[in-house]
Amino acid sequence: MRHPGPTAVVDAGSRGQTEARGVKVYNVEYLGAVADEGQAPPPTVRGLVQVAFVGRSNVGKSSLINRLVGRTQKPLAHVSRRPGKTRAIHFYRVRTEAGAFCLVDLPGYGYAQAPRRERARWQRLVSRYLSGRSGPRGVVQLIDLRHGPSDEDLASLDRLARLGLPALVALTKADKLGPLRRQTAVARILERLRLDPEQVVPVSARTGEGAAELWAALRALLWGAADEAATGECRTP
Repeated sequence: MRHPGPTAVVDAGSRGQTEARGVKVYNVEYLGAVADEGQAPPPTVRGLVQVAFVGRSNVGKSSLINRLVGRTQKPLAHVSRRPGKTRAIHFYRVRTEAGAFCLVDLPGYGYAQAPRRERARWQRLVSRYLSGRSGPRGVVQLIDLRHGPSDEDLASLDRLARLGLPALVALTKADKLGPLRRQTAVARILERLRLDPEQVVPVSARTGEGAAELWAALRALLWGAADEAATGECRTP
């Protein structure tokens, strides 16, 4: 995945902000990456509440991140046809009308063509971050709506539960199914995962469907019902 240099500010639009579905995003700043197990997160991450995005390789994680921050025309996260492109943990400061937070892009899992040693390293890197003192407040688990949760998805959700990390489930590629098939697929996934309906959001990075609902869930996760701005960060640009 290609990323801007550390602390590069990615303009959110010609007027300094963009209307992502569900929230106004003022700008997005790339803070840096963690590629080794012994490496600490960038110091600029400190004091920011974090939310991490995780899922199988090619589940549409980069596309969804771009949709959420309003960067579909000039992508923030590089979208690749080849799975397994995210090989480090990437940190972004996202400034919105509700406050600022750190969006964390985790390496995908389940990419069979990557060497076993490399896949194991990615998972150790992710496990160390999730269980660390400076880890995220919650995690968005991406699952392909068409196929339902894989064994790796279930293992990921089990790990989050063991760590006591709140999870939202984004069911990606919802536009690929018609209304009836989509409704049936969502019902089956809810039954299998045994989650509250509020925790599961069907989304489409292509059409933007579900983005507002996912933002609403993210705001509650990040700042609670009172929607307090994170760590005193400015609400306005």
